[in-house]
Amino acid sequence: MKKSILIVVSSFSISLSSLAAAYKIPEQSNVSMGTAAAYFSSANRADAAYYNPANIVFIKEKNNVLTEIGSRYIYLPRITFKGKALDPVMNTFLISDAKTKREYFLVPYFHMVLPSKSNVRFGMYFTTPAGLSKRWSAQIPRSTAEEFTLKVFEFGTSASLKVSDKFSIGGSLRAVYATGQIKYRYPGIYRLNMSGDTNYRIGYTLSATARITPSLTVSTLYRSKVDLKVHGDAKGYLYDAKKAKPFPLGTRGTVQVPLPAEWRVGASYRRSNTTFELTFERTFWNKYKNLNFNFDKPAVESTLGKTIPKNWHDSDTIRFGVIHTFNQRFTGMFGIAYDETPIPEKTLGFELPDSNGWIFSLGGSYKITSNSEIGIAYLFFNKIERNVQNSKIDGRFEDLSAHLINVSLQYSF
Repeated sequence: MKKSILIVVSSFSISLSSLAAAYKIPEQSNVSMGTAAAYFSSANRADAAYYNPANIVFIKEKNNVLTEIGSRYIYLPRITFKGKALDPVMNTFLISDAKTKREYFLVPYFHMVLPSKSNVRFGMYFTTPAGLSKRWSAQIPRSTAEEFTLKVFEFGTSASLKVSDKFSIGGSLRAVYATGQIKYRYPGIYRLNMSGDTNYRIGYTLSATARITPSLTVSTLYRSKVDLKVHGDAKGYLYDAKKAKPFPLGTRGTVQVPLPAEWRVGASYRRSNTTFELTFERTFWNKYKNLNFNFDKPAVESTLGKTIPKNWHDSDTIRFGVIHTFNQRFTGMFGIAYDETPIPEKTLGFELPDSNGWIFSLGGSYKITSNSEIGIAYLFFNKIERNVQNSKIDGRFEDLSAHLINVSLQYSF
């Protein structure tokens, strides 16, 4: 019985650890999608409420309410694994060539900036800054990651203060909420389904913008870490070796996982009808040292309630974007970025196969009337194939990629 419970301890810690990864989705507007999320220091639309609150006060349309509503279609193709993986019951490495299932999502967002005639201006937004989904059907991957789905929602209110014609500061008060679903099983030995959510947690954003020259703007932003305490119900069964039969498992449990802090610094340069944007982004995953579970039932807490070392590292992303106004109606965008994974080889598992990767994007917006505009953008995330050799996996992950399409409507009144 103890051996079978320890098997589930291992599986449970692997699956829930990907909650802490909180897979970031930085593209939360049409311009951001079209520029591979380099869009930051030049933010001059309703989405500045999220991307750079300090810029709100510099937006030219002082007397108008600016809005953007949109949605992203996210397609995750199958990931391929070739190699060996540890069978958690037989405790031996077996050939385990496998593929994930395809994933499809439709994710909305909303931005608004309010009118102002003073040196202070306000805005608000609704975004989905993080999320993850991974499903495996092959036996060994399914034993730790049959399904893992995480959704993170954020609502924020923003304010900006113009200190001078060349300098402004701003910030946002953030309310963050998350839900999750986890499934894994080894037929006849264990099965666990867990679903849960969090209370609303509060965070903040601080930003500053300096207009060095009429053409050159420099900005910086800090987004705070938000600790999400997930409450959930765990149901399933464990095999009892003494009685030679499974017994039901049901309990309430909690685990605290972070949505990590982020720091950005960027510069934009405008020449004629073209704006060039360069952004450096650091995400502070190094705060994710350990994972700790707490369960209501003492019998479950004594076996599953343990601290798991994770030791992730900070990750850096370099983003470059171009925004070009072709005429009074049409604006085009292009972006490229290099993104670093925070997951070290020794803790990478089937629930979140991740690697460094390149991001490429294109987009455009078209003015229908003087106060309305439609936009569309496409982004391709191509992750580098990764060899992994640790205590659970000895193989190679291939075909790691994602396709995103954004459609938006911007309206001012």
